[in-house]
Amino acid sequence: MSSTSSIRVRFAPSPTGMFHVGGARSALFNWAMAKQSGGTLVLRIEDTDASRNSPEWTEGIIRALAWLGMDGGEYEGPYFQSANADKHAQAVRTLLDQGRAYYCDCTREAVIARTGDQHKGYDGFCRDRGLEPGPGRALRFRTPDEGQTVVVDLLRGKPVFENALLEDFVIARADGSVTFLLANAVDDMSQGITHVVRGEEHLSNAPKQQLLWEALGGEPPVWAHVPVIVNEKRQKLSKRRDKVALEDYRAEGYVAEAMRNYLMLLGWAPSGDREIVPWSEIVEEFRIEDVNTSPAFFDVKKLRAFNGEYIRALPVERFTAECLPFLGEAPFDYEPAVFDRLAPLAQTRVAVLSEIVQMVDFAFLDEPPFDEQSWNKGMKGPAAEILAAAEEAYRDAPWETEELKTRLEQVGAAHGLKLGKTQAPVRVAVTGRTVGLPLFESLEILGRERTLARIAAARAKLAAT
Repeated sequence: MSSTSSIRVRFAPSPTGMFHVGGARSALFNWAMAKQSGGTLVLRIEDTDASRNSPEWTEGIIRALAWLGMDGGEYEGPYFQSANADKHAQAVRTLLDQGRAYYCDCTREAVIARTGDQHKGYDGFCRDRGLEPGPGRALRFRTPDEGQTVVVDLLRGKPVFENALLEDFVIARADGSVTFLLANAVDDMSQGITHVVRGEEHLSNAPKQQLLWEALGGEPPVWAHVPVIVNEKRQKLSKRRDKVALEDYRAEGYVAEAMRNYLMLLGWAPSGDREIVPWSEIVEEFRIEDVNTSPAFFDVKKLRAFNGEYIRALPVERFTAECLPFLGEAPFDYEPAVFDRLAPLAQTRVAVLSEIVQMVDFAFLDEPPFDEQSWNKGMKGPAAEILAAAEEAYRDAPWETEELKTRLEQVGAAHGLKLGKTQAPVRVAVTGRTVGLPLFESLEILGRERTLARIAAARAKLAAT
């Protein structure tokens, strides 16, 4: 791909109620391609399907792109396909006048009855019937009977399609509305699109759209059909089966930088033995030609690990701010001053931001949360004796992290236990769980009075069982 500012790439999503991670990857590939070439990213909303034309869904696309870093200053548009209806109608008239399109009243059942093959495409029955427009009559494009259509693809070379094997495809429905194939070709031509980056499932459409470009007097774009994204079973990601909505990942607490970095690796890799790469370096290094054509595995575990790395690298002030929406929906009122002290401890331990609620809830609830599995695990053996000794040791201890640790180490030594075993019942008594923030820092923040009250309550509960 040449580096020239005349490059115009487009991202053209359809409003569907959620923003698919595959669409997000395509948007990022287009964006990176435009930025590293000095070109322009064009955003076009494919809103001609009335059943999926919802302003809320369109706004969702804009919000998702902005979250990934593509605000309004990063692209031209958004344009709306529905606004180009006049141009679509003119293209229909042009193709009819050229004899490149004709009306057809064949049903699918009629085609199967004639061909005897339910898998065979349209048989050209209406090509020379001279039908006029009317109810139940769609408009078909007359594909060439001979020759080949060569698609120039930056990833796949030059796939060749035999024209004789391309059926006469529908470009306008009986109600007059145009199909995806014609609308996209017309819009791309009118908006000066030079490069189209999209999923490989659209490769079969490329020769048809290319024939439309040529029939309408345009020069087809350069294509790049990126690999399909699959799950752990190597099945194509499906919204019916897999977690695919970008909004769901954001709601769970994935940060934009991590998602952006990870999605760029679905088919492409930076130089060297590295995966965590700043966006500025990705843009500098990315070349669409280097994208692999093999299916790309969307590894949620790997994404989660990525996210943890990015969270740990955040300035603590930003980490605190990113956590606030999750704390705002928590079933407790949090004290900002207390959370500011807990945040640095939690930042090293959460993989997604939503985990912050269970990580710090013990500090804001009147009583520690109860988890039966944690209770059974932590309150066994000499737990009652350890709690009694800890309560006594902490009554007059200077309330500082190191002193609290030292006092509990002494309790453990008296019972022949290492610190890990000794602190288990204390952690469950105070925080409600066997795993969480560093214990002694947590005790210092919680305070003497609340710590001793919780240890006493745990002792009473043990005594009653």
